[in-house]
Amino acid sequence: MDKMIIGVDVGGTKVAGGLVDRKGRLDKAITLPTKANEGFEISFGQVVAVIKRLINQVGGPDHVKGIGMCCPGPLNPRTGMVINPPNLPGWVNIPFAERVEKEFQIPARLENDANAAGLAEVLFGAAVGYTDVFYVTVSTGVGTGIIINKKVYHGKNGFAAEGGHVTIDHRSPYICGCGTPGDIEALAAGPAIVRRTIVKLEQEHTVSSLLRERSQNQLNRITPEMIQESAAEGDSVAKSMIEETGFFLGIWLASMITLLDPDAIVIGGGVSQIGKPLFDKIRETIPHYTINRQATNTPILSAKLQKDVGIFGAASLFLQEGEKAEKD
Repeated sequence: MDKMIIGVDVGGTKVAGGLVDRKGRLDKAITLPTKANEGFEISFGQVVAVIKRLINQVGGPDHVKGIGMCCPGPLNPRTGMVINPPNLPGWVNIPFAERVEKEFQIPARLENDANAAGLAEVLFGAAVGYTDVFYVTVSTGVGTGIIINKKVYHGKNGFAAEGGHVTIDHRSPYICGCGTPGDIEALAAGPAIVRRTIVKLEQEHTVSSLLRERSQNQLNRITPEMIQESAAEGDSVAKSMIEETGFFLGIWLASMITLLDPDAIVIGGGVSQIGKPLFDKIRETIPHYTINRQATNTPILSAKLQKDVGIFGAASLFLQEGEKAEKD
């Protein structure tokens, strides 16, 4: 039997792990709370617990090829060092990959979660068959990954592909949590869509909207899901917010096409679940903001591995250079 790869996705609220084979099939998924607020040693213990269960389920360490891990940055994938992720308190300059290797005597690798997700989409998901891919996840933030020749591009210091913090409107009143005005995260992430919607409803207080009803006129209760549902029912305010979000993403992605000329762009995350209205506006906008005359031929794909992308992404770190996921 071929050895399995353990993929572990460490987030601020949960640790998700699973066994992935060389054909990209997930088996034996396990989830535990991260307990991040209790500090590194406690949350590291949760990671260890997940990995131990998976090793036992596959029949012991001899049946494991490697342990791939992903978590939010900043981190250094070359050294396996977690530097200081905001949603993992106490994880400061932690040699994460080294700690896991010592614990289990199994090779371990670490990657930024968005980079890992992009690699997974190339090897197992929506971008199978493409070589150079720009990956985007739009949810509470905007994360990106650059895949070149089916490998993650890290840059000189390992911090490349922080595309969510690229400014598209320096005059914007919306400031990202990183301090950058008008970057794409400040304009198009889930909380940003809600913020823009609330401003519009406050400014146009006489305009009727399903969002007022759904929130019982308490606008701070509005959620991205409410906006999506209201737009699907024809609400003009909600529809305009989705269109504006697609416009912002289109401008930004046009710049990425100008810069990278990728084979394809893959978009995942909760906001991508809006679907066709969002993707149509993105595709409509891109040609107007890039010098690349082939931009209309760049596929804009919906991510395939939405739910378990972190596990797949982490496991992808142990496919050998030049190797691809096998198919039945």
